[in-house]
Amino acid sequence: MYQWSDTDLMFREALRGFIDKEVRPHVDRLETGELPPFDIIRKLFSTFGLDELARESLGKSLARERGESTEQGGSGDSGVFKGAGSTAVLLNSELAGVSLGLVASMGVSLGLTVGTIRSRGTLAQKERWLPGLVTFEKVGAWAITEPDSGSDAFGGMKSYVRRDGDDYILNGQKTFITNGPYADVVIVYAKLDDGDTSIDRRDRKVLAFILDKGMEGLTQSPPFKKMGMNSSPTGELFFDNVRITPDRLLGESEDGGKSDGKSSAKDSFAAERIGIASLALGVINECHRLCVDYAKSRKLWGREIAQFQLIQLKLAEMEIARINVQNMVFNAIERTAAGDPVTLAEASAMKLYSSRAATEVAMEAVQLFGGNGYMAEYRVEQLARDAKSLMIYAGSNEIQVTHIAKGLLA
Repeated sequence: MYQWSDTDLMFREALRGFIDKEVRPHVDRLETGELPPFDIIRKLFSTFGLDELARESLGKSLARERGESTEQGGSGDSGVFKGAGSTAVLLNSELAGVSLGLVASMGVSLGLTVGTIRSRGTLAQKERWLPGLVTFEKVGAWAITEPDSGSDAFGGMKSYVRRDGDDYILNGQKTFITNGPYADVVIVYAKLDDGDTSIDRRDRKVLAFILDKGMEGLTQSPPFKKMGMNSSPTGELFFDNVRITPDRLLGESEDGGKSDGKSSAKDSFAAERIGIASLALGVINECHRLCVDYAKSRKLWGREIAQFQLIQLKLAEMEIARINVQNMVFNAIERTAAGDPVTLAEASAMKLYSSRAATEVAMEAVQLFGGNGYMAEYRVEQLARDAKSLMIYAGSNEIQVTHIAKGLLA
Protein backbone atom coordinates (compact mmCIF):
# COMPACT_ATOMS: atom_id res chain seq x y z
CA MET A 1 0.00 0.00 0.00
CA TYR A 2 1.19 3.49 -0.85
CA GLN A 3 2.61 5.65 1.93
CA TRP A 4 4.33 9.01 2.01
CA SER A 5 8.05 8.58 1.36
CA ASP A 6 10.74 10.05 3.62
CA THR A 7 11.29 12.73 0.97
CA ASP A 8 7.57 13.51 0.94
CA LEU A 9 7.55 13.85 4.73
CA MET A 10 10.59 16.15 4.69
CA PHE A 11 8.92 18.32 2.07
CA ARG A 12 5.71 18.38 4.12
CA GLU A 13 7.52 19.60 7.23
CA ALA A 14 9.31 22.32 5.32
CA LEU A 15 6.05 23.31 3.67
CA ARG A 16 4.29 23.54 7.02
CA GLY A 17 7.04 25.85 8.25
CA PHE A 18 6.55 28.10 5.23
CA ILE A 19 2.78 28.13 5.74
CA ASP A 20 3.11 29.06 9.43
CA LYS A 21 5.44 31.93 8.57
CA GLU A 22 4.14 33.22 5.24
CA VAL A 23 0.46 32.25 4.96
CA ARG A 24 -1.25 32.03 8.36
CA PRO A 25 -0.32 35.61 9.41
CA HIS A 26 -2.01 36.92 6.23
CA VAL A 27 -5.18 34.79 6.22
CA ASP A 28 -7.45 37.65 7.33
CA ARG A 29 -6.21 39.93 4.54
CA LEU A 30 -6.47 37.09 2.03
CA GLU A 31 -10.02 36.34 3.17
CA THR A 32 -11.19 39.94 2.71
CA GLY A 33 -9.65 40.11 -0.77
CA GLU A 34 -7.39 42.93 0.38
CA LEU A 35 -4.35 40.79 -0.45
CA PRO A 36 -4.38 38.89 -3.77
CA PRO A 37 -2.67 35.49 -3.41
CA PHE A 38 -0.19 35.75 -6.24
CA ASP A 39 2.85 37.20 -4.47
CA ILE A 40 2.57 34.55 -1.73
CA ILE A 41 2.49 31.84 -4.39
CA ARG A 42 5.54 33.36 -6.08
CA LYS A 43 7.37 33.42 -2.74
CA LEU A 44 6.44 29.77 -2.23
CA PHE A 45 7.90 28.92 -5.62
CA SER A 46 11.13 30.81 -5.05
CA THR A 47 11.55 29.42 -1.50
CA PHE A 48 11.36 25.80 -2.64
CA GLY A 49 13.00 26.32 -6.02
CA LEU A 50 9.85 25.30 -7.83
CA ASP A 51 10.24 28.13 -10.33
CA GLU A 52 13.72 26.98 -11.36
CA LEU A 53 12.60 23.35 -11.41
CA ALA A 54 9.69 24.26 -13.68
CA ARG A 55 11.88 26.40 -15.94
CA GLU A 56 14.43 23.61 -16.33
CA SER A 57 11.76 20.97 -16.90
CA LEU A 58 10.03 23.06 -19.53
CA GLY A 59 13.31 23.80 -21.28
CA LYS A 60 14.09 20.10 -21.63
CA SER A 61 10.58 19.30 -22.79
CA LEU A 62 10.65 21.99 -25.48
CA ALA A 63 14.13 20.94 -26.58
CA ARG A 64 12.87 17.40 -27.16
CA GLU A 65 9.96 18.72 -29.21
CA ARG A 66 12.43 20.67 -31.34
CA GLY A 67 14.41 17.47 -31.86
CA GLU A 68 17.35 18.73 -29.82
CA SER A 69 19.29 16.40 -27.53
CA THR A 70 19.21 16.87 -23.76
CA GLU A 71 21.66 15.70 -21.15
CA GLN A 72 19.11 13.61 -19.27
CA GLY A 73 16.26 11.42 -20.41
CA GLY A 74 12.75 11.39 -19.05
CA SER A 75 9.55 13.09 -19.93
CA GLY A 76 10.58 16.59 -18.92
CA ASP A 77 7.76 16.81 -16.40
CA SER A 78 9.06 17.45 -12.92
CA GLY A 79 5.88 16.17 -11.32
CA VAL A 80 5.37 19.45 -9.48
CA PHE A 81 2.38 20.38 -11.61
CA LYS A 82 0.80 16.93 -11.97
CA GLY A 83 -2.41 16.95 -9.96
CA ALA A 84 -1.89 13.35 -8.82
CA GLY A 85 1.85 13.55 -8.11
CA SER A 86 2.87 13.30 -4.46
CA THR A 87 4.49 16.75 -4.42
CA ALA A 88 1.39 18.38 -5.87
CA VAL A 89 -0.91 16.49 -3.50
CA LEU A 90 1.08 17.59 -0.45
CA LEU A 91 1.31 21.15 -1.71
CA ASN A 92 -2.43 21.32 -2.40
CA SER A 93 -3.63 19.58 0.74
CA GLU A 94 -1.37 21.44 3.19
CA LEU A 95 -2.28 24.83 1.75
CA ALA A 96 -5.99 23.95 1.46
CA GLY A 97 -6.32 23.55 5.21
CA VAL A 98 -5.22 27.14 5.71
CA SER A 99 -6.28 29.01 2.56
CA LEU A 100 -8.24 26.95 0.06
CA GLY A 101 -8.62 29.86 -2.34
CA LEU A 102 -4.88 30.24 -2.60
CA VAL A 103 -4.66 26.65 -3.89
CA ALA A 104 -7.52 27.24 -6.33
CA SER A 105 -5.70 30.20 -7.88
CA MET A 106 -2.49 28.23 -8.13
CA GLY A 107 -4.20 25.12 -9.47
CA VAL A 108 -6.14 26.88 -12.21
CA SER A 109 -3.07 28.74 -13.42
CA LEU A 110 -0.60 25.85 -13.27
CA GLY A 111 -2.96 22.93 -13.71
CA LEU A 112 -5.66 23.99 -16.14
CA THR A 113 -4.00 26.84 -18.06
CA VAL A 114 -0.51 25.36 -18.25
CA GLY A 115 -1.81 21.81 -18.57
CA THR A 116 -4.05 22.68 -21.52
CA ILE A 117 -1.31 24.49 -23.42
CA ARG A 118 1.15 21.66 -22.68
CA SER A 119 -1.18 18.98 -23.98
CA ARG A 120 -2.94 20.83 -26.80
CA GLY A 121 -0.71 23.68 -27.90
CA THR A 122 1.75 23.76 -30.77
CA LEU A 123 5.47 24.06 -30.12
CA ALA A 124 5.32 27.76 -31.00
CA GLN A 125 2.47 28.31 -28.54
CA LYS A 126 4.30 26.49 -25.77
CA GLU A 127 7.43 28.56 -26.40
CA ARG A 128 5.40 31.76 -26.39
CA TRP A 129 3.22 31.32 -23.30
CA LEU A 130 4.55 28.60 -21.03
CA PRO A 131 7.84 30.16 -19.80
CA GLY A 132 6.03 32.90 -17.88
CA LEU A 133 3.20 30.66 -16.71
CA VAL A 134 5.09 27.64 -15.33
CA THR A 135 7.15 29.85 -13.01
CA PHE A 136 4.06 31.83 -11.96
CA GLU A 137 5.56 35.08 -13.21
CA LYS A 138 2.29 35.30 -15.12
CA VAL A 139 -1.15 34.25 -13.88
CA GLY A 140 -3.39 32.03 -15.98
CA ALA A 141 -7.17 31.57 -16.17
CA TRP A 142 -9.33 28.93 -17.85
CA ALA A 143 -12.70 30.19 -19.10
CA ILE A 144 -15.53 27.85 -20.04
CA THR A 145 -18.46 28.61 -17.66
CA GLU A 146 -21.14 31.08 -18.74
CA PRO A 147 -24.09 32.71 -16.91
CA ASP A 148 -26.71 30.65 -18.78
CA SER A 149 -24.84 27.37 -19.16
CA GLY A 150 -23.43 26.28 -15.79
CA SER A 151 -23.20 22.50 -15.80
CA ASP A 152 -24.38 22.42 -19.44
CA ALA A 153 -21.01 23.86 -20.41
CA PHE A 154 -20.96 22.90 -24.08
CA GLY A 155 -24.62 22.76 -25.06
CA GLY A 156 -25.51 26.04 -23.38
CA MET A 157 -22.41 27.91 -24.50
CA LYS A 158 -23.26 31.22 -26.18
CA SER A 159 -19.82 32.75 -26.60
CA TYR A 160 -18.93 32.44 -30.26
CA VAL A 161 -16.30 33.22 -32.85
CA ARG A 162 -16.76 34.09 -36.51
CA ARG A 163 -14.08 33.97 -39.14
CA ASP A 164 -12.89 37.30 -40.52
CA GLY A 165 -10.36 36.51 -43.20
CA ASP A 166 -7.62 34.53 -41.44
CA ASP A 167 -8.63 35.96 -38.05
CA TYR A 168 -11.51 35.25 -35.68
CA ILE A 169 -13.84 37.71 -33.97
CA LEU A 170 -14.88 36.68 -30.44
CA ASN A 171 -18.02 37.83 -28.64
CA GLY A 172 -19.64 36.64 -25.43
CA GLN A 173 -19.21 36.41 -21.68
CA LYS A 174 -17.72 34.00 -19.13
CA THR A 175 -18.42 33.91 -15.40
CA PHE A 176 -17.12 32.32 -12.18
CA ILE A 177 -13.61 32.49 -13.67
CA THR A 178 -10.88 31.81 -11.11
CA ASN A 179 -8.10 34.41 -11.46
CA GLY A 180 -10.26 36.19 -14.04
CA PRO A 181 -9.88 39.68 -12.55
CA TYR A 182 -6.06 39.58 -12.67
CA ALA A 183 -5.11 36.91 -15.22
CA ASP A 184 -2.33 37.68 -17.69
CA VAL A 185 -3.18 34.71 -19.95
CA VAL A 186 -6.67 33.28 -20.50
CA ILE A 187 -7.75 30.13 -22.31
CA VAL A 188 -11.24 30.75 -23.68
CA TYR A 189 -13.66 28.22 -25.14
CA ALA A 190 -16.18 29.41 -27.76
CA LYS A 191 -18.54 28.02 -30.38
CA LEU A 192 -17.64 28.42 -34.05
CA ASP A 193 -20.39 30.25 -35.93
CA ASP A 194 -19.62 29.57 -39.58
CA GLY A 195 -23.01 30.69 -40.86
CA ASP A 196 -24.32 27.16 -41.40
CA THR A 197 -27.91 27.39 -40.12
CA SER A 198 -28.46 23.65 -40.60
CA ILE A 199 -26.30 22.93 -37.54
CA ASP A 200 -28.01 23.41 -34.21
CA ARG A 201 -26.20 25.91 -31.99
CA ARG A 202 -25.81 23.24 -29.30
CA ASP A 203 -23.91 21.00 -31.71
CA ARG A 204 -21.50 23.54 -33.15
CA LYS A 205 -17.78 22.95 -32.92
CA VAL A 206 -16.05 24.29 -29.81
CA LEU A 207 -12.65 25.91 -30.27
CA ALA A 208 -10.16 27.08 -27.66
CA PHE A 209 -8.10 30.27 -27.88
CA ILE A 210 -5.27 31.84 -25.89
CA LEU A 211 -5.82 35.49 -25.00
CA ASP A 212 -3.59 38.02 -23.27
CA LYS A 213 -4.57 40.68 -20.78
CA GLY A 214 -5.09 44.07 -22.40
CA MET A 215 -6.33 42.84 -25.76
CA GLU A 216 -8.81 45.28 -27.31
CA GLY A 217 -12.39 44.24 -26.50
CA LEU A 218 -11.43 42.02 -23.52
CA THR A 219 -12.79 43.26 -20.18
CA GLN A 220 -11.94 41.63 -16.82
CA SER A 221 -14.38 42.38 -14.00
CA PRO A 222 -13.44 43.15 -10.38
CA PRO A 223 -13.53 40.13 -8.01
CA PHE A 224 -16.89 38.81 -6.84
CA LYS A 225 -17.84 38.73 -3.16
CA LYS A 226 -18.27 35.06 -2.21
CA MET A 227 -19.35 32.79 0.61
CA GLY A 228 -15.96 31.08 0.79
CA MET A 229 -12.61 30.66 -0.97
CA ASN A 230 -12.23 34.41 -0.71
CA SER A 231 -8.46 34.28 -1.10
CA SER A 232 -9.04 33.25 -4.73
CA PRO A 233 -10.23 36.13 -6.93
CA THR A 234 -13.19 35.09 -9.10
CA GLY A 235 -14.78 37.25 -11.76
CA GLU A 236 -16.34 37.67 -15.18
CA LEU A 237 -14.82 38.11 -18.62
CA PHE A 238 -16.50 40.07 -21.41
CA PHE A 239 -15.58 39.78 -25.10
CA ASP A 240 -16.65 42.58 -27.43
CA ASN A 241 -15.41 41.95 -30.97
CA VAL A 242 -12.04 40.69 -29.77
CA ARG A 243 -9.87 40.09 -32.82
CA ILE A 244 -7.94 36.83 -32.51
CA THR A 245 -5.16 35.94 -34.90
CA PRO A 246 -4.84 32.27 -35.97
CA ASP A 247 -1.68 31.78 -33.91
CA ARG A 248 -3.90 32.06 -30.80
CA LEU A 249 -6.13 29.13 -31.82
CA LEU A 250 -5.07 26.26 -29.54
CA GLY A 251 -3.36 23.72 -31.77
CA GLU A 252 -3.54 26.22 -34.68
CA SER A 253 -6.08 24.10 -36.55
CA GLU A 254 -9.86 23.69 -36.55
CA ASP A 255 -9.68 20.11 -37.77
CA GLY A 256 -10.10 18.10 -34.56
CA GLY A 257 -7.12 16.65 -32.72
CA LYS A 258 -5.42 19.12 -30.44
CA SER A 259 -7.79 21.92 -31.42
CA ASP A 260 -10.88 19.98 -30.29
CA GLY A 261 -12.16 22.22 -27.50
CA LYS A 262 -14.56 19.64 -26.05
CA SER A 263 -11.88 16.96 -25.81
CA SER A 264 -9.43 19.45 -24.31
CA ALA A 265 -11.91 20.53 -21.66
CA LYS A 266 -12.89 16.96 -20.75
CA ASP A 267 -9.25 16.06 -20.15
CA SER A 268 -9.01 19.06 -17.82
CA PHE A 269 -12.23 18.07 -16.01
CA ALA A 270 -10.72 14.75 -14.92
CA ALA A 271 -7.51 16.34 -13.63
CA GLU A 272 -9.44 19.07 -11.82
CA ARG A 273 -11.74 16.57 -10.09
CA ILE A 274 -8.84 14.41 -8.92
CA GLY A 275 -7.37 17.59 -7.47
CA ILE A 276 -10.55 18.24 -5.49
CA ALA A 277 -9.82 15.11 -3.44
CA SER A 278 -6.44 16.58 -2.44
CA LEU A 279 -8.11 19.82 -1.38
CA ALA A 280 -10.76 17.92 0.57
CA LEU A 281 -8.04 15.97 2.34
CA GLY A 282 -6.39 19.22 3.41
CA VAL A 283 -9.65 20.60 4.82
CA ILE A 284 -10.35 17.33 6.66
CA ASN A 285 -6.82 17.15 8.08
CA GLU A 286 -7.01 20.71 9.43
CA CYS A 287 -10.49 20.26 10.90
CA HIS A 288 -9.35 17.00 12.49
CA ARG A 289 -6.27 18.65 14.01
CA LEU A 290 -8.17 21.65 15.34
CA CYS A 291 -10.93 19.47 16.82
CA VAL A 292 -8.56 17.07 18.59
CA ASP A 293 -6.65 19.99 20.12
CA TYR A 294 -9.87 21.75 21.14
CA ALA A 295 -11.41 18.59 22.62
CA LYS A 296 -8.33 18.12 24.79
CA SER A 297 -8.26 21.72 26.03
CA ARG A 298 -11.94 22.66 26.34
CA LYS A 299 -13.49 21.74 29.70
CA LEU A 300 -17.12 21.38 30.76
CA TRP A 301 -18.34 20.19 34.15
CA GLY A 302 -14.72 19.87 35.19
CA ARG A 303 -13.82 17.41 32.42
CA GLU A 304 -12.16 17.70 29.03
CA ILE A 305 -14.89 17.37 26.40
CA ALA A 306 -12.71 14.70 24.74
CA GLN A 307 -13.95 12.36 27.48
CA PHE A 308 -17.58 12.64 26.33
CA GLN A 309 -18.77 9.87 24.03
CA LEU A 310 -20.58 12.18 21.59
CA ILE A 311 -17.38 14.17 21.08
CA GLN A 312 -15.45 10.92 20.60
CA LEU A 313 -18.00 9.86 17.97
CA LYS A 314 -17.46 13.08 16.03
CA LEU A 315 -13.68 12.64 16.15
CA ALA A 316 -13.93 8.99 15.11
CA GLU A 317 -16.11 9.82 12.10
CA MET A 318 -13.66 12.55 11.08
CA GLU A 319 -10.86 9.99 11.22
CA ILE A 320 -12.83 7.57 9.04
CA ALA A 321 -13.42 10.31 6.46
CA ARG A 322 -9.73 11.25 6.57
CA ILE A 323 -8.62 7.65 5.94
CA ASN A 324 -11.10 7.14 3.10
CA VAL A 325 -10.18 10.33 1.25
CA GLN A 326 -6.47 9.78 1.81
CA ASN A 327 -6.76 6.28 0.34
CA MET A 328 -8.49 7.71 -2.74
CA VAL A 329 -5.66 10.20 -3.15
CA PHE A 330 -3.01 7.50 -2.66
CA ASN A 331 -4.70 5.35 -5.29
CA ALA A 332 -4.59 8.24 -7.77
CA ILE A 333 -0.89 8.83 -7.05
CA GLU A 334 -0.05 5.15 -7.60
CA ARG A 335 -2.04 4.89 -10.81
CA THR A 336 -0.58 8.08 -12.23
CA ALA A 337 2.95 6.85 -11.51
CA ALA A 338 2.10 3.52 -13.19
CA GLY A 339 0.72 5.23 -16.31
CA ASP A 340 -2.82 4.04 -15.57
CA PRO A 341 -4.88 7.25 -15.83
CA VAL A 342 -7.95 7.74 -13.69
CA THR A 343 -11.05 7.89 -15.90
CA LEU A 344 -13.47 10.81 -15.91
CA ALA A 345 -16.10 8.65 -14.18
CA GLU A 346 -13.61 7.62 -11.47
CA ALA A 347 -12.45 11.22 -11.05
CA SER A 348 -16.08 12.27 -10.65
CA ALA A 349 -16.56 9.60 -7.97
CA MET A 350 -13.50 10.91 -6.11
CA LYS A 351 -14.80 14.46 -6.34
CA LEU A 352 -18.32 13.55 -5.22
CA TYR A 353 -17.26 11.54 -2.17
CA SER A 354 -14.38 13.71 -1.00
CA SER A 355 -16.25 17.01 -1.29
CA ARG A 356 -19.18 15.59 0.67
CA ALA A 357 -16.83 14.22 3.31
CA ALA A 358 -14.95 17.52 3.67
CA THR A 359 -18.17 19.50 4.01
CA GLU A 360 -19.61 17.11 6.60
CA VAL A 361 -16.38 17.10 8.61
CA ALA A 362 -16.13 20.90 8.53
CA MET A 363 -19.73 21.35 9.66
CA GLU A 364 -19.21 18.84 12.47
CA ALA A 365 -16.08 20.77 13.45
CA VAL A 366 -18.19 23.92 13.83
CA GLN A 367 -20.66 21.94 15.95
CA LEU A 368 -17.92 20.50 18.13
CA PHE A 369 -16.59 24.00 18.81
CA GLY A 370 -20.10 25.18 19.69
CA GLY A 371 -20.49 28.95 19.87
CA ASN A 372 -16.76 29.38 19.31
CA GLY A 373 -17.07 27.47 16.03
CA TYR A 374 -19.43 30.13 14.71
CA MET A 375 -16.79 32.81 15.30
CA ALA A 376 -14.26 33.58 12.56
CA GLU A 377 -11.46 33.68 15.14
CA TYR A 378 -11.47 29.89 15.51
CA ARG A 379 -10.99 29.15 11.79
CA VAL A 380 -13.37 26.19 11.59
CA GLU A 381 -15.94 28.76 10.46
CA GLN A 382 -13.73 29.57 7.45
CA LEU A 383 -13.10 25.88 6.76
CA ALA A 384 -16.85 25.19 6.69
CA ARG A 385 -17.43 27.97 4.15
CA ASP A 386 -14.48 26.85 2.06
CA ALA A 387 -15.44 23.17 2.14
CA LYS A 388 -18.91 23.87 0.74
CA SER A 389 -17.35 25.28 -2.41
CA LEU A 390 -15.87 21.86 -3.19
CA MET A 391 -19.40 20.51 -3.75
CA ILE A 392 -19.94 23.12 -6.50
CA TYR A 393 -16.46 23.83 -7.83
CA ALA A 394 -15.18 21.74 -10.80
CA GLY A 395 -18.73 20.74 -11.68
CA SER A 396 -21.59 20.45 -9.21
CA ASN A 397 -21.93 17.17 -7.34
CA GLU A 398 -25.19 16.49 -9.14
CA ILE A 399 -23.29 16.42 -12.45
CA GLN A 400 -20.72 14.04 -10.96
CA VAL A 401 -23.55 11.53 -10.41
CA THR A 402 -24.34 11.68 -14.13
CA HIS A 403 -20.71 11.10 -15.15
CA ILE A 404 -20.32 8.20 -12.72
CA ALA A 405 -23.50 6.56 -14.04
CA LYS A 406 -22.43 7.05 -17.67
CA GLY A 407 -19.16 5.31 -16.88
CA LEU A 408 -20.99 2.38 -15.30
CA LEU A 409 -23.52 2.04 -18.10
CA ALA A 410 -21.16 2.55 -21.04
